[in-house]
Amino acid sequence: MYYQIINKSCIDVIKVNFIHEKVDLTFLDPPFNQQKDYAFHNDNMNEQEYWEMMKKVCQYTNEITNKGGAIYFMQREKNTEFVLKVLRETGWVFQNLIIWKKKTSAVPVANKYGKHFQIIVYATKGEKVKTFHRLRINPELPASYKIQRENGVFVTDVWDDIRELTSGYFAGNEAIRAENGDRFHKQQTPLALLLRIILTSSKIGNTIFDPFAGTGTTLVVAHQLQRNAIGIEIDPNNANCIKERLQNIREADLIQKYYKDYICTENLSEIWGDEFEVQTKNTTQLPFCIPTTKSPYTTAGENVYSQPPDTITNRMAQAMGNC
Repeated sequence: MYYQIINKSCIDVIKVNFIHEKVDLTFLDPPFNQQKDYAFHNDNMNEQEYWEMMKKVCQYTNEITNKGGAIYFMQREKNTEFVLKVLRETGWVFQNLIIWKKKTSAVPVANKYGKHFQIIVYATKGEKVKTFHRLRINPELPASYKIQRENGVFVTDVWDDIRELTSGYFAGNEAIRAENGDRFHKQQTPLALLLRIILTSSKIGNTIFDPFAGTGTTLVVAHQLQRNAIGIEIDPNNANCIKERLQNIREADLIQKYYKDYICTENLSEIWGDEFEVQTKNTTQLPFCIPTTKSPYTTAGENVYSQPPDTITNRMAQAMGNC
């Protein structure tokens, strides 16, 4: 097993065709071009320029993806049409439009209904899907239901059981914070979202790709599920954060607490992998960065570090005991 953090612009990586491994699953959660204040990215691009960039990313991802592999492209609901168009034009086959209905308050909008969801488009390389595990969950019964389910229900294309990491109290311990208590990254993706995607569309030993890795949630989840992972992140502070999260997995980042949520899934242990062992044994150390001489985005001379297995194993066992 291995993981790799590439501290460079995604577009620069594409230009030099740096990634030589084939991948099986991609989570694409790019900046949404909403004029956010990113240190190393212009989030106020011309709309045509922005979607041309997305097209390059989707095209490259398709080229390095194994036949039947999957992509999950997350975006704002108003951009659904553009997402579908870009995926179609770069060779992806549409499978589902997933509605992530967040367990938070709706965003009020003048003269329109409040916004309460984001879209995630699930597509594959070719009509034939390589991997799709039909997960079962057992959410709380609606008030009108009187009889308990015997074996849960299949996950559908509406995900209303995963909370967004909001900026307030409900972000909980999972949200990474600076020393002054402020959120380190306000767009941090919840573990539960990546867990569902990776469990559904990959197997143990597959390779997961995230071209806009942010704080590295994709890599953190993939690593614990015994999948290989490759993440690209332009911001060196974020890249160092990813490295730290993988080197020293926090209690809040342990995924074992979610095992019980999928206990009704057939062959869950085969999909999830060993419940108490994390793949730090036999982990390959790959370069932390792309070596360059003048790039302002590269931190040279560092390697990915794999945490000793006994520490993680003990902490995961404790988490499992609390389920």
